[in-house]
Amino acid sequence: MSADKFSNPVVRWIDHRLPVFSMLDHTAHDYPTPKNLNYMWNFGSLAGLSLTIMIATGIVLSMNYTPHIDYAFDSVERIMRDVNHGWMIRYIHMNTASFFFIVVYLHIMRGLYYGSYKAPRELLWILGVIIFLLMMATAFMGYVLPWGQMSFWGATVITNLFSAIPFVGESIVTWLWGGFSVDNSTLNRFFSLHYLLPFVIAGVVILHIVALHRFGSNNPIGINAKGPQDTVSFHPYYTIKDVVGIAMFLLLLAMAVFFFPNAMGHPDNYIPANPMQTPAHIVPEWYFLPFYAILRAVPDKLGGVLMMFGAIAVLFVLPWLDRSPVRSARFRPVFRIFFWLLIIDAVLLGYLGAKPAEGIYVILSRLATAWYFLHFLVILPLLGVFETTKPLPKSISEPVLATAKGA
Repeated sequence: MSADKFSNPVVRWIDHRLPVFSMLDHTAHDYPTPKNLNYMWNFGSLAGLSLTIMIATGIVLSMNYTPHIDYAFDSVERIMRDVNHGWMIRYIHMNTASFFFIVVYLHIMRGLYYGSYKAPRELLWILGVIIFLLMMATAFMGYVLPWGQMSFWGATVITNLFSAIPFVGESIVTWLWGGFSVDNSTLNRFFSLHYLLPFVIAGVVILHIVALHRFGSNNPIGINAKGPQDTVSFHPYYTIKDVVGIAMFLLLLAMAVFFFPNAMGHPDNYIPANPMQTPAHIVPEWYFLPFYAILRAVPDKLGGVLMMFGAIAVLFVLPWLDRSPVRSARFRPVFRIFFWLLIIDAVLLGYLGAKPAEGIYVILSRLATAWYFLHFLVILPLLGVFETTKPLPKSISEPVLATAKGA
């Protein structure tokens, strides 16, 4: 694209030497986007907005936080009580973390339903799973920083999991702690990594977007665009749609921040960390609960750790497990049934992760864990072979125009 397209002489001068404006213009105007995308495609931009809010508020919070076990809890209280608008900045940071996971889980759910992980978008999907892993690591380290009871004991329990690894487990735990217990060295390195990892996530997000633009967005019917008749420019058609989604997102976030800011947290984290007093029930943040349920479902410690990490690892190989040539669940009636069973199973795991590891809860956790792996490792490969799919439309425009005529 020629820099002469821009009327502003300063923009033309810069773009001739550094074509950043041409790149942005191409992304917004010339980037062909399937004309049938629905509001489920808003979650990518909402995740990007969440990351931006988290980085901005996190930088401000770090200016007033003291990463020392004797002062961390008090510095958080000072942020809440004495720093101008500190309470609001912290509540925005806390609640946006939960909203970030909500939109990412919905983003993953949409990708699973519409087959966005299938060729040629395998690397796009893998980069997304890497972002998810980095998010989990960042969130875990951030949860430790207030140095409340749940922070301390959550860090103790989760880091101790690595001791189950044969031969090197104890060395890994000592390295993570920076000593022989969760102490000041642990808090310092967690603070440092919690500050760094969001910028690593931003870098992987850029790669994710580059991979997305290589083959374009998937769409609800899961077939490739056949030409200009199947696409529209991203701006203004989808920028307007994104603005609607962003407005709703910010409204819900504001409601959480101003009316029930601690609803998604744990009250024990407002008690200073006490290594001599174990909480009655150690519970991680809600977005870790399904994986926590899988961890506790296996009686063997190493087996539980392997199953927990395996629950995420299986997502990396998902594009090769589902061999069906049809992407979208709209044309896969049997797959659609199993998809909703998987969602129910994931919600059940989240519920069980918050319950004590005893009685019926353990039995249900084992059944739900077995179903989770059965879905990905057995059911999906078999569906790819035996499922009878519905006929696909000839183009993206066909069902769009048919809907318009019906209306």
